[in-house]
Amino acid sequence: MQALFVTGTDTEVGKTFITAGLMAAARRRGLSVVGGKPVASGCDQTREGLRNSDATTILAECSPALDYDSVNPVALAPAIAPHIAAREAGIALGVSMLAEPMRALIARGADLTVIEGAGGWRVPLNERESISDLVIELDLPVVLVVGVRLGAINHARLTLEAIQRDGVRVAGWVANILEPDTPRMEENLDALAHWLGEHGGAPCLGVVPWLETPDAETTADLLDLDALLGSLS
Repeated sequence: MQALFVTGTDTEVGKTFITAGLMAAARRRGLSVVGGKPVASGCDQTREGLRNSDATTILAECSPALDYDSVNPVALAPAIAPHIAAREAGIALGVSMLAEPMRALIARGADLTVIEGAGGWRVPLNERESISDLVIELDLPVVLVVGVRLGAINHARLTLEAIQRDGVRVAGWVANILEPDTPRMEENLDALAHWLGEHGGAPCLGVVPWLETPDAETTADLLDLDALLGSLS
């Protein structure tokens, strides 16, 4: 029974498809796998309530199946920073509110539990706490998704430094190429491998090329689940 947290160098860097890809890869091995999105903004109003596309993507990869609220206990309508959306909705967002349902998710005892954050490592939950405090509270290792585009090396180094300074173990990182024509791609990937891997001690779990229509099954083919499971054990 293993669990991890997926964070990114920024918002919109592909955390959800990497999360779903890891879950799909685990299912192919015959492992039970569940996922969580503790807080999500940018939700759509449906007859069943607020629903978030990232959370429904994760929900679709759960085996055994779960109900929506178990995956995404806090759903917020505006597509804005979670702490602002929560304040507007009159919700006292914080670590304790999110940690309890995520502990319940882990306690289901799946072979692998994958929890995806919102935005990057220091996204605030309120005036005192950040998403990083939730990870510390849950005591989970982290997979860092690097959105590869101009500026990615700086963002990746800063994020890795912050995670390690918080005393959180980094189980690995994934390069997710966001733009089809990024100049000097190989040099950028070499620099990431140097600073995150050789210098930072975090193994690379995969390089995902730009995909016009990314999906969990395609992403699963590009991720090294053995390296991840080895890093978690």
